[in-house]
Amino acid sequence: MQKVAAANEVNGMHDHLAEYIRKKGLRQTNQRKLVSDVFFRGKGHLSIDDLLAMVRKKDPSVGYATVYRTLKLLSECGLAYERQFRDGPTRYELAHDESHHDHLICVQCGRIEEFEEDRIEKLQEGVAERHGFKLSSHRHELYGVCASCQRARG
Repeated sequence: MQKVAAANEVNGMHDHLAEYIRKKGLRQTNQRKLVSDVFFRGKGHLSIDDLLAMVRKKDPSVGYATVYRTLKLLSECGLAYERQFRDGPTRYELAHDESHHDHLICVQCGRIEEFEEDRIEKLQEGVAERHGFKLSSHRHELYGVCASCQRARG
């Protein structure tokens, strides 16, 4: 479901981040640009450690703090979503306003699978309406054991 961002989309995200950094009075460093580029071109739900390992393949001098601060900036400016699943570390995923999705999370191996289901979306809207709520956002996470872990269990 989560696709690697296309080159034009990546350039647009870099522009958005650069403008945000400028407005905040921060500097756009080469390391910050590298971290954001690797994140934009990556896929999945990345922890800080995941992204740090990917970035260090390109520049071993990048530190944990740089990755952490860059991900915080990406979240603040709306380019990344911060996710807390039961497995512990905060994970980040590329924010795409037009592509809402929910998550299936394996409690054994930690695999995270994205899904979309129109029937669930319609049910949620109906429940909110019946209770007088106007939804602004929601998160739907289903925890269980994935097919691979079930097969391995035998």
